[in-house]
Amino acid sequence: MARGGDLEGGRGIKSGGGGGRGSPAGNGYSSTSAPYLIEETGTQWTSWLVPMFVVANIAVFLVAMYINDCPKQYHSRAEGSCVAGFLGRFSFEPIRDNPLFGPSSATLEKLGALQWGKIVEKHQGWRLVTCMWLHAGIIHLIANMLSLVVIGVRLEQQFGFVRVGIIYLVSGFGGSVLSSLFLRAGIAVGASGALFGLLGAMLSELITNWTIYTNKAAALVTLFVIIAINLAIGILPHVDNFAHIGGFLSGFLLGFVLLPRPQFAWLERRNLPAGAGFKSKYKPYQYVLWVVSLALLIAGFTVALVMLFRGVNGHESCHWCKYLSCIPTSKWKCDTF
Repeated sequence: MARGGDLEGGRGIKSGGGGGRGSPAGNGYSSTSAPYLIEETGTQWTSWLVPMFVVANIAVFLVAMYINDCPKQYHSRAEGSCVAGFLGRFSFEPIRDNPLFGPSSATLEKLGALQWGKIVEKHQGWRLVTCMWLHAGIIHLIANMLSLVVIGVRLEQQFGFVRVGIIYLVSGFGGSVLSSLFLRAGIAVGASGALFGLLGAMLSELITNWTIYTNKAAALVTLFVIIAINLAIGILPHVDNFAHIGGFLSGFLLGFVLLPRPQFAWLERRNLPAGAGFKSKYKPYQYVLWVVSLALLIAGFTVALVMLFRGVNGHESCHWCKYLSCIPTSKWKCDTF
């Protein structure tokens, strides 16, 4: 998620990455040419929701550029002129104002960017949702949409649009909530929290369906490396890592709730002789993970939302948490310090 008091000096972007999964063992599952696994006895869904999300994000960006109308805005000589002026009102803000080739921060704020004061003091809680559909610039948009296609399409093919849609939207909301607790100055936009939620769901899906995979260690290490690299990028200035962390944790817990695979014996119960018993749909540890994750998810959102609308400053409650989003070095300073 991009953030900053304004767009001058650069906005951070975050794009998730996809990762390979272990190929399944027997038990009625088979591998495909893709790095994800499809159940033989299940249905491979047609992915249409993720492409619709991509279209919606692009459409919102075009609307933002239309409303921004760079040529009609005053720009000083120091700021420079609009970029790609031949695009007319769709031309980009001067590079000095927005190096990601997009609208002004004022336009983003007007359209629903995440801004603590407007959420808490003016009770505009809808910004927790709208900010995830806005992007700071075309570079930000392309990076996030490519990541969404790479991660989201295969997940939707495996688990269907309902479960993947819930994970995407709830994770984006969770990222916005955590970001608002710590981001007091400036605005934030982007779908990165939702993308990290899909990454978190991939990890929890691997864990909760552990027994059906081979090459478990390799798959787990690959996912950990991908997640670690993406989170590490978030410690750079102008990148809202709290949105990434909030989205990841939301998706991770939702994966235990929405993505467990049933036991093969339960799937094949119709082929068993009449009167023959069969195992329960899920393994005992899957039920435990389901209950614990759902309880943590509800408790986490409840506590975070109460703290947010009471105006609690996350940095005052957790002094070291600022280093999760930006670590100052000799090369850069952190605007939250």
